[in-house]
Amino acid sequence: MITTTMLDVPGAGLHYEVRGTGPLVLLVGAPMDAMAFAPLAEQLAADHTVLTTDPRGINRSTVADRDQDSTPQLRAADLAHLITHLDAGPAAVFGSSGGAVSTLALVQARPDLVHTAIVHEPPLVQLLDERDTIRAQTEDYVATYLAGDVVGAWRKFFAAADITVPDAVLEQMVGGERDPQVVADERFWFEHEMRASDFWEPDLAVLAASPSRIVVGVGEQSAGQVCARTSAVLAGALGTEPVVFPGDHTGFVDDPEGFAARLRPLLG
Repeated sequence: MITTTMLDVPGAGLHYEVRGTGPLVLLVGAPMDAMAFAPLAEQLAADHTVLTTDPRGINRSTVADRDQDSTPQLRAADLAHLITHLDAGPAAVFGSSGGAVSTLALVQARPDLVHTAIVHEPPLVQLLDERDTIRAQTEDYVATYLAGDVVGAWRKFFAAADITVPDAVLEQMVGGERDPQVVADERFWFEHEMRASDFWEPDLAVLAASPSRIVVGVGEQSAGQVCARTSAVLAGALGTEPVVFPGDHTGFVDDPEGFAARLRPLLG
């Protein structure tokens, strides 16, 4: 059984879904929404209460000011409101990509609400020596997107992330007629979310001293990619080793059963 609800928070309305019973675990993306995590949530709901949500301004979640950037701090506050609203914390929180950045911001701000944070491939480019190059590439492909060249922007995005995507696949992914909601979410991400997430710099001293347990995850097929490198640097700064998950940056989508088997023992 899935319970679907909206929660009003400052500046936004959050669509969220709850399934299962047991200890609370949040599955967090940015810009990925609740639907992307549904198969993984179904796997975990056998022994957990699983909360998934659309980030503010994405899909079914609203935002009062669509010209306001969706920062990790704002999204962390949203997650804090959700956990408090359910009155089921402290929780285990699994965040992937921009959702991993949101999760780290939540741990920094409200460690009392998180007993375990599993952060899967956070794109923390500020941790890399080549940060200036990546920032310039990011500004370039955002400008390309906002100028109307969607395929060109995605091509530059994948190249900067060191992810190989054939042109035929790229054309199939973003060419032709597209769902208006997908396009709106994509534009919000490029214009108001991507840079705020990628350029966010965590307070490593605060995270290292946090009472929350922090596990850094990386996909077994992500070697050499930017998010694999940021994950390795983050884990090293926290004095740990990355935990290897099935698949690549979106392994939880491609193999939810295998991913759940690796994730479940880490949830505490």
